[in-house]
Amino acid sequence: MKFYKNLAILTVVIAAIVLLLQNLTGQKLVHQYVWLILVFFIFITAFTFYLTNMGLKNDADNFQVYYFSSMGFRMVLSIGVIFAYVYFVGADNLRFVFNFFIFYFLFTGFEIYSLLGNLRPNLKEPK
Repeated sequence: MKFYKNLAILTVVIAAIVLLLQNLTGQKLVHQYVWLILVFFIFITAFTFYLTNMGLKNDADNFQVYYFSSMGFRMVLSIGVIFAYVYFVGADNLRFVFNFFIFYFLFTGFEIYSLLGNLRPNLKEPK
């Protein structure tokens, strides 16, 4: 539950920054679909963390398989969203991709940080 609370806090901070940027620059830096991108990353981060956490609880020895599978799923889904946007909408591609990957790196970094916090208690001291 701590992860989801921290995810909510991160989301509120990012939303405040986006609102500030929208008020200061209008649509120069922030794409019109930025809120949809934010919702996409909230759900994909929660889902991949859930999968990875289930893997850690059920089969801690193969944690890396679950982790890399969730990262691969996130990357493939993200690339699919970008290609769908370029193919179906096609307007203002550079700003969309820029905003998308800022969120991608922020939420991926947050998930890695959270998973490392979960793994620390499982570290064994060398003999």
